[in-house]
Parts: sequence; C-alpha cells; structure tokens
Amino acid sequence: MIIGIGVDIVELERFQGKLDDTPALVDRIFTPSEREQATQSLAGCWAAKEAVIKALGNPAGLSWQDVAVVKDELGKPFLDISGETRTRAQAMGITHWHLSISHDGGLACAMVVAESGA
Repeated sequence: MIIGIGVDIVELERFQGKLDDTPALVDRIFTPSEREQATQSLAGCWAAKEAVIKALGNPAGLSWQDVAVVKDELGKPFLDISGETRTRAQAMGITHWHLSISHDGGLACAMVVAESGA
C-alpha cells in the first residue's frame, strides 16, 4: 500500500548558483559519497531528498544527512534512510522506498514512493 509520494524538480543553473553562493551547503546537505558527484547528479540527489520529505508529510526536525541516494551495481539509484527520518518512516509503517531520478533540459527531477507491506 502506498503511504506517501513526493516529487521535486531542480533547475540546474539555479542550483549551481546556490552552491556557488553558499559552499557550506554541500557539507550540510549531502553525505560524503554524494559530495563526490557532479553538479547534475547532486541536483538529482537534492530533488530526491526533497521528495522523501514530501512523501513523509514534511515533518520538522529531520536531517538531510539521514537521506542518502546510493546506486546499486547497475547504477540504479535507491534510498538509504537512517536516523530520525528512518524512525519517522517506521512510525508511518513505511517498509520500502521507490526512487526515480531524471535529468533533461537543464532540470533534475526525482519521484519517491513510500510503501508499506512491500
């Protein structure tokens, strides 16, 4: 059963401007493994993190570091949820996350589906 969905879209040029204006944002938002990626991929990670928050109903007090976008051996992205975000998801009955990230025309988009009983 679907518990929540979230979608977010990021304009790459605007995102790069934010990173240029506030370099500390990279360390605050992204996990060490995510930080090694190019700007386009970072924007996809950002969109995925925002989509997770939306799927959870936008609760206060969650850490960006609790949501990591990682890739399997074939390069497919998936979510590694930890900390307070994991606790919140478990309380909601979420047992599985689905993630899709796309890039096109200067945009990065992510969709997240939070599911129970998967």
